[in-house]
Amino acid sequence: MSQFNAETFWYQFNLETEKMHPSETGNIVDGVYAIKNDFVNMYLIKDGDNYIAIDTGKDLEVISTELKKLNIDADKVVAVLLTHTDMDHVAGLPLFNNAKIYFSKNEVMMLTGEKQKIPGYSNSISRKDYTLLEDKQTLIIGKVKVFCILTEGHSSGSMCYQVNEKYLFSGDILSLEAGNLGSPVAFFDLNHEMARKSISKITHLPNVEYLFSAHHGFTKDYKNAVKDWKD
Repeated sequence: MSQFNAETFWYQFNLETEKMHPSETGNIVDGVYAIKNDFVNMYLIKDGDNYIAIDTGKDLEVISTELKKLNIDADKVVAVLLTHTDMDHVAGLPLFNNAKIYFSKNEVMMLTGEKQKIPGYSNSISRKDYTLLEDKQTLIIGKVKVFCILTEGHSSGSMCYQVNEKYLFSGDILSLEAGNLGSPVAFFDLNHEMARKSISKITHLPNVEYLFSAHHGFTKDYKNAVKDWKD
């Protein structure tokens, strides 16, 4: 995208997003909720009376409406784990005033402009009080264990989260088609070849059962989904 043409960009953007198939809003797995916001999902993990969010969607009003459908109080969200800071993953942040915000330290380059997908356009978020994460760091939030896996390529600090061993939230680093692992979309990647290589970091996690993508739904059969992946 070094020679940016707005008309060409939006044509390709619409072409690619029309292919996406996020999960519908609802309790999709025991204790895990999906919220659909156009072509993207954010997820919520229930922990007692509280919740942990994976990303926050692309439209604040839509996310607010969908939370109400699920009877989930935004003030009960105590943590937000951002897979990265592209606009369709961070717009709902102002809803979660009681949440601590986490994302990869490598992602800061997307916010400072050191790394840009579109020349002259840097990512931004509404909160400055965030905690930066290292690759292979483990977090304990309430009774939830989170293992952080740096999977750079889609953005400088794309990060996957393995939650309570069996749930893997992958953000935009991969796609799912008919339950099979697929490549990320080159058009949206900062470095597509790096993104493909990063996928190999999350295809041999022994205890994972469920894989949740941001744009292509989820699968209950992680082992089958990843078994044929080759970079």
